[in-house]
Amino acid sequence: MPEYTPEKGLKIYWKDNFQIKATSLGSDFVIEANKEGLISIATQLLAMAYNNVPSGFHIHYEDGTCLEDGSARFVIEVM
Repeated sequence: MPEYTPEKGLKIYWKDNFQIKATSLGSDFVIEANKEGLISIATQLLAMAYNNVPSGFHIHYEDGTCLEDGSARFVIEVM
């Protein structure tokens, strides 16, 4: 599980061969992912939940970096 430190933040890990696509369909938002993509997102969410990550910490998901080209951008933030 990646650890969070105030100095370095949270190290983001991606499983080899991950694929994630996000689509905005009006009031619906769909995330499609292969096994490696689901594991990557789940690991990031668990790391944010279990490492005393402060409110306001967030991860940006964007096409061309971690999402398939043409995907809708989104942010996951700790409340």
